[in-house]
Amino acid sequence: MTSVLKLENVWKTYDLGETKVNAVQGINFDIAKGEFVSIVGSSGSGKSTTLNIIGALDKPTKGKVFLDGIDIAPLDDSKLARLRGKTIGFIFQTFNLNPNLTVFENIALPMKIHEYSRIEIKKKVGDLIKLVKLDHRIDHLPRQLSGGERQRVAIARALSTEPAILLADEPTGNLDSKTGFAIMELIVDLHKQGKTIILVTHEADIANYANRQIVLMDGKVKEDKK
Repeated sequence: MTSVLKLENVWKTYDLGETKVNAVQGINFDIAKGEFVSIVGSSGSGKSTTLNIIGALDKPTKGKVFLDGIDIAPLDDSKLARLRGKTIGFIFQTFNLNPNLTVFENIALPMKIHEYSRIEIKKKVGDLIKLVKLDHRIDHLPRQLSGGERQRVAIARALSTEPAILLADEPTGNLDSKTGFAIMELIVDLHKQGKTIILVTHEADIANYANRQIVLMDGKVKEDKK
């Protein structure tokens, strides 16, 4: 299968004055198109650093990261941001919706940034709003929505530019168990439709939704199980 993400001997070292901290140490893994992978680890495992590297929000100190076949190391900030915007759809624990924009406008925002036409935006947002079952909320502001509804908007927004990867960071962390279950069922359905999903979590029951688990400990891959 085609690889959409590959990490080769990735290290990330933070220089804290006289101390150097190796947050990740020689990580290797390859994620194929259409996989549903969870990256699991407790606090201090290197999970957050790995998330930032996967999401092209940070570059490794050494090693290589290939995102949709492109080595991110030589890219300047502008090219990296453009690649990130087209390749990765982010789903955050805190939703990260613009409080002053309606549901429609929040979903449309990445498409406007990437200069989709008004006709394309209207059709795509219409399709996505039906997918996440929020037709009746299209003109509402985030403050008028429940937590679960906000996360559904965030998922629709993440899908709007048809990214190669959906990267979900603790997507149920701010939700009650029943709402969290519904959000995970939606993510599972997206995977069944062929989406590549990388789920970052510290919760074993959430990680178990994935078909493969990469377990981090002390900045290294402890286990990679399918």
